[in-house]
Amino acid sequence: MVKHIVFWNLKEQTKNGVKAENALKIKEGLESLVGVIPGLLKAEVGIGIPENGWDLCLCTEFDTKEHLAAYRDHPAHKKVQEFVHQVITERAACDYVI
Repeated sequence: MVKHIVFWNLKEQTKNGVKAENALKIKEGLESLVGVIPGLLKAEVGIGIPENGWDLCLCTEFDTKEHLAAYRDHPAHKKVQEFVHQVITERAACDYVI
C-alpha cells in the first residue's frame, strides 16, 4: 500500500472565493475521486486548525506505486488540481510505502 500526503496553505481570497469556501471545494473535489480513479482506495481532506500551520491536509491510500502515478495523470485529478493551483500559496507532500 502507498500513502500520499499533501499539505497546502491557501490564499485568503481569490476570484474563486474566500479561503474557507475554497478549502471546501478542494475537499469535495478530492474526496469525490474515490471510485473514479482506479487504485485510489481512500482520500480524506482535513481542514487545518489555523494556529497549527497548514490550511488543508490530503491523506490518500493507493494499492500500488503505479496507481499513484496513474492518479497524478488522471483527467479527473487534473481538473481538481487545476483549481487547487489557483488558490494555494504553499504545498508540501510526502509519499511512502507501508
